Amino acid sequence: MSEIQEITQHLNELRTRILRIVISVGIVIAFILSFHFTSIEFAGVTLYYPEPNPLNNIAAQIANQMKIQLVPESVALIQTAPGQAFFAQIYIAALVGIVVSMPIIVRELSGFIAPALEEREIKVGRSVTIPAVGLFAIGCVFSYFMVIPYLLDFLYQYGESAGIITFLNIVDFVTFVLQFLLAFGISFQLPLVMYAATVSGLTDSSFWRKNIRYAIVAIVVFGAIITPDGSGVTMWFISVPMIALYLAGMAVIERKQRQSRILNT
Repeated sequence: MSEIQEITQHLNELRTRILRIVISVGIVIAFILSFHFTSIEFAGVTLYYPEPNPLNNIAAQIANQMKIQLVPESVALIQTAPGQAFFAQIYIAALVGIVVSMPIIVRELSGFIAPALEEREIKVGRSVTIPAVGLFAIGCVFSYFMVIPYLLDFLYQYGESAGIITFLNIVDFVTFVLQFLLAFGISFQLPLVMYAATVSGLTDSSFWRKNIRYAIVAIVVFGAIITPDGSGVTMWFISVPMIALYLAGMAVIERKQRQSRILNT
């Protein structure tokens, strides 16, 4: 097979895998934007079932819950132009589609790069697929309940102390929340990346302790880049948990190495 044919074959495979990912995410997005979860009491238990309702869809329900749980009482959530609420619902549906389709996304991407990996690296990749999805979900949940409410309250206390009435645009609010959800979902992969790099032989356990200072600087820079303001305060809401994750990952890797040495002696 010629080099051009190999490249064409790889591109066709990549296109097929990307198409599967797009279809999977698209199906979830269409469902989120087309159906509404309706509650029903059954044997004293509240159950929910979907029914068609594009105007009051699941994305709108999620946006309403985000408003109730995350927006401080002193802040009014508004839209300043027609269609902003609709675009906010699309953003929400897209995030839900990515999260729900994450197993398919990981499987397709892993399948595409597998031929370029050694057998040991392929085994490592398969072993971390489920933990990767779990850590992404944990990062999103941690951000939603433990970071975003306190961060929003902290930022808007300045306006409240000055007697200013704050109006929050729905698109800005949803974008802000989704940005942090994605940032924490990705950042919670850090221990897994460290573990996979060590187990696959790309690094050893001492690498992470030797480079801890550079890692902390890189994490702080990452936190400063992805946070939406330039106050220098909000970046620590991401940097501090990531530093803790780095230290936890380093401790787990070193412990695994010590256990391996004991078993081999």
